[in-house]
Amino acid sequence: MSTQTANAPAAHDSMFEAVLARLDVAAKLMNLSENVATVLRSPIKQVKVSLPVMMDNGKVQVFEGYRVVHSTAIGPSKGGIRYAMDVNQDEVMALAAWMSFKCAVANLPYGGAKGGIKCDPRAMSVGELERLTRAYAKAMKDVFGVNKDIPAPDMGTSGREMAWILDEFNKVTGEDSPGVITGKPIVIGGSLGRDAATGRGVMVNTLAALKKMGLKASEVSAAVQGFGNVGSHAARLLAEQGIKIVAIGDHTATYFNEKGIDIKAALDFAAKNNRVLKGFTGATEITHDQLLTCKCDVLVPAALQNVITEEIAHKIKAKLIVEGANGPTMPEADAILNEKKIIVVPDILANSGGVTVSYFEWVQNKMGYYWSEEEVNTKHDEKMEIAFAHVWNNSEKFKTSMRIAAYITALQKIEQGVSLKGNY
Repeated sequence: MSTQTANAPAAHDSMFEAVLARLDVAAKLMNLSENVATVLRSPIKQVKVSLPVMMDNGKVQVFEGYRVVHSTAIGPSKGGIRYAMDVNQDEVMALAAWMSFKCAVANLPYGGAKGGIKCDPRAMSVGELERLTRAYAKAMKDVFGVNKDIPAPDMGTSGREMAWILDEFNKVTGEDSPGVITGKPIVIGGSLGRDAATGRGVMVNTLAALKKMGLKASEVSAAVQGFGNVGSHAARLLAEQGIKIVAIGDHTATYFNEKGIDIKAALDFAAKNNRVLKGFTGATEITHDQLLTCKCDVLVPAALQNVITEEIAHKIKAKLIVEGANGPTMPEADAILNEKKIIVVPDILANSGGVTVSYFEWVQNKMGYYWSEEEVNTKHDEKMEIAFAHVWNNSEKFKTSMRIAAYITALQKIEQGVSLKGNY
C-alpha cells in the first residue's frame, strides 16, 4: 500500500481546522463537489448553555454545556457527551465532524454530533453529577430526539449518566423513548456488547490490518495507551487473540514488560484499585511517552487526543497504529508516519465499534426486541470488517494513507446523501 506525504495536512492550533484540513486533502483527491465541501465545513447547529447547579456546600455553580450537530445528510445526528475541564466549542465542533465521518465510514444511517460539559467529574459528588446531568438534559430537550439527535457516553460519562438523561428527557417531554440515548444500562434498554464495543472494534481492525500486512496475531506484540473503557477492553480482546501485550498505561501510571503483561491480572488489579493502574506490580513502570515509543509491532493510543506529536512520531517503532482514541495523532505527525511507512488505522474507522453497537441499541429500542451478545458481536464484527475493506481499497485506489482513505470513504457516502436530498 502506497502513501502520499505531499498531501498531508498542515498543523493547526484549532482541532476543527485540523479536521477540515484532512477533509480538504480527501476532497481534492476524490474531486468532491465544491458545494458539498462547503456545506460540511460548517456545523448545522451549535448550542451553548449555562447550567446553574446547587452544589453540596449550598452554593450555586454555573457550568458551560455544549451540543454541536455537524451533519444530518444521511440520518439523525449521533454522538457522545463528554465531561472534562478542557471541553470547549472548538473541540466539540471537531468531534461532531469526526462523528459524521465515523458514521459514514461504518455505513450507519446517522449524521454526526457531539456534546460536553466543562467540569471535573472526579471532583464532584454523585448528587452534584446527577443534578448537572439533569440540567443538561433539560436544556437540550429540543435538540435531542429519537429521530433527531441521539447522544451516548464519552469521556467522563457512562451508563449512569445516560440513565439520568433518559429519565429527565422523558419527564420534560412526557414521552417514553428509550432510543433517545444509547449506552444505557441493560435493564432500561441498553444493548448487550455495548460496553466492550469500541475496544472490540479496535481488535477487529487490528486483526484485519495484520492480515493485510501478512502478520500473524500470535507472533506480534502490542502497546495500549489508556486503560479505561476502550483501552482495557482492547487490551483484553487483543490478548485473547494471541497478541502479546507488552505495555499498558492510564493517567496514573504506565507499565512495560517485554515478556508480556498478564492483562487479566491488570484488569483484576484495577477493579480493586479504584479503576486505576497505579501500584500494579506485573511490569516495570515507564513514562507515558516511553509507551508510545517502546519496541512493539502494534501501538494502540486509546486515551487522549494529540498524544502522537511530531517529535514522538519520529521515535515510534511500531509497524501498525490503531487509533482507539479520537484524534490521538497530530496532523504534522501524519506525514512522518507515512514516510516511515507505518500503517495507521484512523480513529474514524478504528474506534467506530462503539457507535456501531449504539446503532444496534437504537434499532433494538425501536423494535422492542433485543439480541443476544453473540448476535450483537457477530453483527458488529461483520460491519467492522466491511468498513475496513472499503477504506483499505480506497487507500490503494487513491494511493493515499488509510486516514485520508477513511475520509474519502465517508465523503463518498455523505456526498450521495447531500445530492439525493436536493439543492439548497
